This record gives sequence, structure tokens and C-alpha cells, in this order.
Amino acid sequence: MGNKLNQERQGVTSLVIGIDAGGTRTRAVLATADDGRPVGEGAAGPGNALTVPLPQLTEHLAEAIGRAVPEPVRDRVVAVAGGFAGATDAAADEPGRRNALAALTAALRRLGIDAGPPVIGSDIEAAFASAPGAPADGLALVAGTGAVAMRITGRRGTVTVDGDGWLLGDDGSGFWIGRAAVRAALRMADGRGAPTVLAEAVGRELGVPADVLPGGASGGVAGGAVRRLSPEVVPGATADATVAPREQRPGAAPPVPGVTAAGGGPAGSGQAGVAGPGEGVSRDGRHGAVPSETGSSAAGGGSAGPVQPGGGGVAGGGPVGPAQTGVAGRPGGESAGPGRTRVAEGPGPTGMAGGPGATGMAEGPGPTGMAGGPGATGMAGGPGGRVVPPGVGRRSPLPHDHTPWSRAHREAYRRHLLPAVMAEAPIRLARLAPVVVAAARDAGDPVALAILDEAADQLTESVKALEPGQGERVVATGGLLGPDGPLTGRLEARLRALGLTLDWVPDGCRGAVALARLAHGGRT
Repeated sequence: MGNKLNQERQGVTSLVIGIDAGGTRTRAVLATADDGRPVGEGAAGPGNALTVPLPQLTEHLAEAIGRAVPEPVRDRVVAVAGGFAGATDAAADEPGRRNALAALTAALRRLGIDAGPPVIGSDIEAAFASAPGAPADGLALVAGTGAVAMRITGRRGTVTVDGDGWLLGDDGSGFWIGRAAVRAALRMADGRGAPTVLAEAVGRELGVPADVLPGGASGGVAGGAVRRLSPEVVPGATADATVAPREQRPGAAPPVPGVTAAGGGPAGSGQAGVAGPGEGVSRDGRHGAVPSETGSSAAGGGSAGPVQPGGGGVAGGGPVGPAQTGVAGRPGGESAGPGRTRVAEGPGPTGMAGGPGATGMAEGPGPTGMAGGPGATGMAGGPGGRVVPPGVGRRSPLPHDHTPWSRAHREAYRRHLLPAVMAEAPIRLARLAPVVVAAARDAGDPVALAILDEAADQLTESVKALEPGQGERVVATGGLLGPDGPLTGRLEARLRALGLTLDWVPDGCRGAVALARLAHGGRT
């Protein structure tokens, strides 16, 4: 250090190194010690201090730093600070911190850089310090491949929420979204889940043969693009229309127990949810003269049986009882029990009812729909979708609702998809997050929209677990929360309701540089 102090006295510019080592890549920035101006940078492979083996971590650090710091100026480096995924500065004996310190010390020694003991912290602490003014206290949120929230006190993490990795947590992360996409695709294939363009998009991304995708080789979407919902699919929509997030949809009524949410035209007591007053709509688009007081719709050419007040119609010739609705794609569909809807895609009934008084795809305890609270059926799709009273209406057609997909092709799809997923490291599912974003943005797919909404809910819960005070700033980073991030708007709206503001930083490099400059100032 004495030689470096002599250099400073002689007017030689001193330099610092800031490192942001995350789960996907390691980035190093060389900056001037006096004002933090960047003068070089380099990148290499993953830098998670808990999951990357020590020799590989050392190699990635040496590669990134070597690219950022030219050999002729390495003797001018006066301080080094690194923010590492899997590490923290909260305890000296913390395993991630020990690994990070050992790897970074070895990498600096290999490169001939002698800047004294490096400063080790978490990538979240570094990201928080990247905010304007390098704040010392507040809340940090990372949502990229993984997800974690942290309270920062005195530039050190004092409370951590999630960040528990792909097996146990990272809720709302890119991995979480990718896994949800695969789950939705598999649930559509085996009959438990709603039709969704994600089945085709995920299959293409993972190399599933085109002839077993929904629609087969001729019915798929060329080039893997996600199709938009056409006016024929969403009544009243234009070709360029997109579906707003559920909390912004016009005409959305509060969830009502035991109701079916139908997108499209107006709905009221005794009206079919897709057609106008008193009309039923068949799968082939023909309107049936169904009296409005029955609240029935005949789909797939089936005729309605006896109807009790408040009962729904039946498709495919299935029987009707009190407060039952049968909706079938083809002849042979049957109605479900009281207050439930069964959806059949082929000959014979296939049940997808969430529970008594609910329609559709309940995931958790109690019947919950994709669009709201207990007992409500979600998936109200395009503009004008409304919640209708119990026992009447039907959901609007969804993407691939009419796409031929035989049981044999569904089974073949599963046989190809599962090995493709298992062949890669689980965290690689994060690469499917853009597929979900495209399905939500370009196709208005209700399942994809619900996944993104749930991801924003999960991140909000992580922030709430930090017990934030009114007006506290939340410094956020990660690919999901950037200026154009798919979760940014959703999360901002949720945090605003809590009296919080969201500030975004691109990564932790600027903060690591700030921490290195602070360390240098403390030493001199």
C-alpha cells in the first residue's frame, strides 16, 4: 500500500475494482478512485459463491478482472470490492463469504494485483449501493434468474427474505416463471389445465417435434411465434387488441362465489356469457335460439336438456340438473355435479372443475379461479369480460381451444417434453420466462397473464415480509424489473398501494465500485 500512496502523491491516478458476481455472470468494472468514473470492464461466467465450485469461481473472477484491468495499470489498483450471489458481509464465517473471499484473493494474486484485503458482500448489498448517493439503509429487491429481498442497515444485509434457490424458493423469479410455464403446458396436455399457447411455445423452445404440438405440424405457429388472439377468439376485440392485466380490465366486477367468468359480450341472469342477451353460441359460431331465462348455451351441436332456474346449458347431449353447466368440445361431454362445470375436449368427459361452486383450474386450497377470489372462475379473457351470476354463462374460447390435439399426440408431447426439461440444470428453466412474456403480450394468453400476475404477487409478499415503513425506497435490479421489465409495472402498482416507491439500478457494479472507494477512503 505504501507504493500506491507514493503514486497518488506523484499525481498518478489510483484505481478501484468493483465486481458484481451473480447467478448468471460475473462482471468487473475498473474505475478511478477519486470520482468512480469507469475506465474498463470485463465479464465471465457465473459467480454464485455457494453453487459454483471454488476452482471455477476463481477462474471466472480472474477472467472478468483480467479483461477489465490491463496489465500495465494493475499496480495502480488500491481497493477491490465484490458483491456475490450466495454471500453476505453480515458474518465472517458465513460459507458464501468464505468461498468468495478465497476465490477473489486467489484471482487477484494470479493477476498480480495487490490492493489489500478485498471487501466482500452480497450482490444485493452491492446493488443497493448502486442507487444514487450510495445509500446506507433501505430495502433491496433482486428479480432475475433468482429472487431475493433484503433490508440493508449500515450497508449490510440484516434481514433476508427468500433467495432460497430453485428447489426451495426464488418465488417470482425468472426460474419460477419458466417452471410455471412448463407446468401449465403439462397440465393442458394431461387435461387438468386450461388451453394455453404456452403448450406450443414451450414445446418449440424445448425441441418437442412439431407434429405432436397442439395443432400438429400444419396447425402450429410457424417459426415459434406466439399468435395474437383474433377478433373471432375474443368477441369485440380488434386484431391489434391486447388484454390488460386482470386488475386493469374494463368492466371487471368483484369476484362472486360460485360464478363463472366469461369474456366477451354482456352477461346477466339467464344470458350466455359469450353471446348477447338470450343467445347461446355453438362452437362453430352459430347462434341458437335459447330462451334467456334458461341461461343455457348449446355448444358443439349438443342440445339442451331440461333446465332448472339458474341452471346452465349442456353441450354434446349431456344431461342437465340444477345449477349445472356442461360445456363440451365434441359429442359425448357430460355435465358435472351441482354448481360445477366440466369441460370435455374429446369423446367422454374430462373434468377440470376446481370444486363446488367453482369452474376451472384451481391450484391451491379452496376453489380459486384464474381471475380472482374463492369460488370465482378466472380466465375472463378479452375486453368486456365480466363476472356473471351463479349458474349461468360460459367462458370465452381460449387460444388452441379449437386446435386439434388428440390424446395420442398429448401423450407423445409429454414423453418428449419431460426428458428435455430433466436434461438441463433446473435453473435453466429461467430461459422460458421470455416465452411467457411473449404469450402474455402478443397473444393475451390468460394463463401467461396469470403467471406474471402471480410472480408480481410473490415479489410483493417478499417486500412486505421486510416490514417496510411508509415511504421507504425499494432499490430493485434484475432483468424482470428493468425499465422495460415484464414485472415492473405490476410490481410498481402493488408497492404504490403499500406507500413504497421502486428505484431501478442496472446491476451491482456501480455499488461495488462505491464500496471499494469507501474502503480506500477508510484506509487512507
